[in-house]
Amino acid sequence: MFGEYLENVRRNSPLIHNITNYVTANDAANILLACGGSPIMADAEEEAEDITSVCDGLCINLGTLNQSKVGAMLKAGKKANELGHPIVLDPVGAGSSAFRTESARKLMNEVRFDAIRGNITEIKTLALGKAGAHGVDADSADIVNKDNISSAIAFAKAFSASCGAVIVISGAEDIVCSACKAYVIKNGHPIMSRITGSGCMLSALTAAYITANKGHGLEAAAAAAAAMGVCGELAYERLLVTGGGNATFRNYLIDAVFNMDGDLLERRAKYEIQ
Repeated sequence: MFGEYLENVRRNSPLIHNITNYVTANDAANILLACGGSPIMADAEEEAEDITSVCDGLCINLGTLNQSKVGAMLKAGKKANELGHPIVLDPVGAGSSAFRTESARKLMNEVRFDAIRGNITEIKTLALGKAGAHGVDADSADIVNKDNISSAIAFAKAFSASCGAVIVISGAEDIVCSACKAYVIKNGHPIMSRITGSGCMLSALTAAYITANKGHGLEAAAAAAAAMGVCGELAYERLLVTGGGNATFRNYLIDAVFNMDGDLLERRAKYEIQ
């Protein structure tokens, strides 16, 4: 099933407008090119609506936030809603500062999102107003494990029901859910946490997948999470052969996305449905 969603990205080559952060903008652009999509990286408020109008989908990332970017995000988001373009929100660091948290809530109040992807603390901040993030990383008290994954899924389903978006919670196992169905993605490798931007890349990838598979947002988002996890595994396997460190792994990860096809994703994807 997931392979079909990947092949649709290759076939449709969605053009994704990214209002993202300068730390990982290059990686997000490269991951979109690797998966078969195309990126536009534009965050000026003056052109936000025009750029969104010529694109197929939108990815909003709060990574390096300022007031001008918030204005651009709101304009682009409202224009995308008007045009029926899918939108992904990545609430990077929500809960770590009042400005960041308030900006995320303002976006949630004024823009309708198709998918929201973040770590468990960021998602809890949006859903509950709970702060306490450790920078852009999840709070240790929030980490999802085998003992609390059922409650995490129930929480994510409830949040999806209230906001109408597919919820993607990234972690050792990713949770991708709608109000009534959840995929637990078991692919990936711990070294993915040792590079800056793996989450931002997944958000951009998710935007491409849901844009190329309109009407199938849950399954497309789950396919994107599985593909990213599988590519992390493949990149690490290659690293064991060639040697190198996290910078080499980052390049191998992008290579793996470029070389991934539907058949390989079907064979390697590991997930449960709950």
